[in-house]
Amino acid sequence: MADSARRRRDPQARRREIVDAAAELIVEVGADGLTHRMVAARAGVPLGATTQYFDTLDDLRSAALRALADEVDARLDGVRIALERRGVTPAVIADLISDGLDDARAVQADRAVVTAAVHDPRLRELARHLTTQIVSLLEPTYGHDRATAAMIFLDGLMWSVHVRDTVVDRTFVETVLTRILGMPETDTTPGRTAAPSAP
Repeated sequence: MADSARRRRDPQARRREIVDAAAELIVEVGADGLTHRMVAARAGVPLGATTQYFDTLDDLRSAALRALADEVDARLDGVRIALERRGVTPAVIADLISDGLDDARAVQADRAVVTAAVHDPRLRELARHLTTQIVSLLEPTYGHDRATAAMIFLDGLMWSVHVRDTVVDRTFVETVLTRILGMPETDTTPGRTAAPSAP
């Protein structure tokens, strides 16, 4: 009872609970399967509360997808830190991809955002932002073209995981990335200094 009263006094907390519930449901049933009734039940709020904070189901769906995209963004921040610490190499990237694929929530969140963006042009900029982040992590070391090619491979890898429900071998990922990326244009291995250019 006290928790219910607290939420009524804190509209932002209630709105966050509704968005979090919608995000969980999108991961479970897909963006197209979302309903106000399902979200209200999951959030433990009256049905009218969802329309009080979101005029339409599309508004609620978009807010939930942005919350999922924020989750993916936060994981990319972790990837950025790991690359800075361990070096931007195919082996390290393959390790991070394998770790990410072991995180069911991460895989499901990525699938939900990308799948929704395929069907809804308004969400495509959101999905493109995530792939742009991958390019920005690799580009300083490997250049724009190779970083973009690696991003396209990783995009395809994620789609394959979603469609086939199979585990991708880490060694395979490292081998393909090594062929795509080639030698780094700059050496970002921690503790090492890139060799000077020939005069």
